[in-house]
Amino acid sequence: MLSPIRKPRIFTRLTKDKCLSLLENCSSLKELKQIQSQVFRAGLHHNKDALNRMMSFCTDPQFGCLTYAEKIFRNIQNPSLFIYNLLIKAFTKKGRMKSTLQLFDKLRWGGLSPDNFTFPFVLKAMGCLKLVSEGQKIHGFIVKRGMEFDAYVRNSLMDMYSELDCVEYQTKLFDEMPDRDLISWNVMISGFVKCGKFEEAIAVFLQMEKEGVGYDEATLVSTLSASSAIRDVELGKRIHHYMDEKLEFSIVLGNALLDMYSKCGYVSLARKFFEEMPMRNVISWTSMVSGYANCGQLDEARNLFERSPTRDVILWTAMINGYVQFSKFGEALDLFREMQIKGIKPDKYTVVSLLTVCAHLGALEQGKWIHEYIEDNISITDSFVGTALVDMYAKCGCIEKSLEVFSKMDRKDTASWAAIICGLAMNGETNKALNLFTEMTESGVKPDNITFIGILSACNHGGLVEDGRRYFDSMKRVYQIEPKLEHYGCFVDLLGRAGLLAEAEFLIEKIPNDEHALPLWVSLLGACRIHGNVEVGERLAKRLGDIKSCNSGMYTLMANIYAAAEKWEDVTKLRRKMKDLGVKKTPGCSSIVVNGIIHEFLVGDTSHPQSRGIYSLLSCIARSMDSEEELFDLTTLLFSADNSAETRTKNRWKTW
Repeated sequence: MLSPIRKPRIFTRLTKDKCLSLLENCSSLKELKQIQSQVFRAGLHHNKDALNRMMSFCTDPQFGCLTYAEKIFRNIQNPSLFIYNLLIKAFTKKGRMKSTLQLFDKLRWGGLSPDNFTFPFVLKAMGCLKLVSEGQKIHGFIVKRGMEFDAYVRNSLMDMYSELDCVEYQTKLFDEMPDRDLISWNVMISGFVKCGKFEEAIAVFLQMEKEGVGYDEATLVSTLSASSAIRDVELGKRIHHYMDEKLEFSIVLGNALLDMYSKCGYVSLARKFFEEMPMRNVISWTSMVSGYANCGQLDEARNLFERSPTRDVILWTAMINGYVQFSKFGEALDLFREMQIKGIKPDKYTVVSLLTVCAHLGALEQGKWIHEYIEDNISITDSFVGTALVDMYAKCGCIEKSLEVFSKMDRKDTASWAAIICGLAMNGETNKALNLFTEMTESGVKPDNITFIGILSACNHGGLVEDGRRYFDSMKRVYQIEPKLEHYGCFVDLLGRAGLLAEAEFLIEKIPNDEHALPLWVSLLGACRIHGNVEVGERLAKRLGDIKSCNSGMYTLMANIYAAAEKWEDVTKLRRKMKDLGVKKTPGCSSIVVNGIIHEFLVGDTSHPQSRGIYSLLSCIARSMDSEEELFDLTTLLFSADNSAETRTKNRWKTW
């Protein structure tokens, strides 16, 4: 028997009450459009209740359509405040912050007065767009409207100021609140966490405890973030105990606790909690993998990584970061290849980790491929990605390419300027580095301690003693930056190279924490050897003689100083001391990338599977040094082989 054909729903001309009833019970956009035609036929297209119900449905994130809501809105002659609020809320929830503010302006131009349902979403948009002055103007408008003590509006004001990094305004609003609800306390804690003021966030949490204010999930998640940042595992344990006693398990709260244990280095406690979790998601696995990776337990991290039922880009990046952090660059690149094969699209954090690998290995071809990928899929105008590219090209010796990337960046923060200045310094471009530093300060960007490492290194490369003195002095006097050991090291090296050994020695003695100054004394010892100053060298050697250090460079330099003074007995004693202390010279290491594979070699290393052929070729090169013609032929052969390898490397990377 054939089932009856279902006829489409057909509406006859309906009354006002029937139209409103249908709108109230509407369940799909298609049905809404049918009802809307009946609304128009009934002459209700200007009816306030009908319009409100249509817009309520269209702005509903579950059933509605924001595009269709905008279309209806454009045809409403005098939208009510209720309709404006619905659309403002929908724009904000969709992340269309500029549209939110444009609609707010239109609301005011239309003669309507915003209420306590309007302001919270407008303030949210101000915070997300980082509009400080405009946010303060809205604050003033709220005060004029007499709404500054409305709890909903005031909490939103506090949240906006936390997004704008204006913690002092946030704190003032909180302190002046006559009645604080739980949301006020939560906004205060999360605001401090956003601004990196973790101890202040914990202080607010402790004040909550003191005043007997109850907690919810949001309170504990923010507090756990603060405790993990300052490694306060005891507070984390106390929250864990409270969760077990008072709250039911929540995956969000469980992940926050897991993250806290992992970041505090309590991996065994994290693993115990991880195994006991009644449910886990990819965030749980990522926290556990990151915890093991940060502690250097890369095998255990990889084991968990392989066991994870689902792997998103964040989990892949966490494992790659673990390898990069402990200089396992080959493993990082291998994992990236596997990630590509699996079809996982890397994000900006993944490519920044890979650019770090390329920078350390000098793997320029892979770095260029990643650059192409960034241009096609991400953006080099992003300061985080752009800075990594600048650093990679500079460390690979392509300083012109580094400058080109830097010039294309829309927003240059302190890290970006520091990267290009340090890159120019390490490539011997002293004048360009100093000129860029001037341009940086004139543009209003404040230099940090890394910027000054680059500037002092540039002065060192150029032998600019007076400039070095001026910049070193300006750190504390002009920019309130306390010089660190690295800055002293650059300046001491500059003075040592210039032969100003007495001034360098005096500077080292002025270092606040001189127990860490051993590398500087070694650097000065090297300057004594260069300038042949046996007298100062002997004095420094005697001063360092009682230090039981495993720094092989220090002993080598001391031996050279004694040898220059023909004190062979002291040389023998020094070598005997090295043997007794078990000091060994750190072997040199070289690496080369062929066909996308990294080959590393130590001095005298025979572990490479082709070591016999490599040493045979090196012997040929050594024997050919006496014959220009033979050497030319051999060099031509090597370069042609290298070029073909480079071509194969390019092709291989482009298939990823």
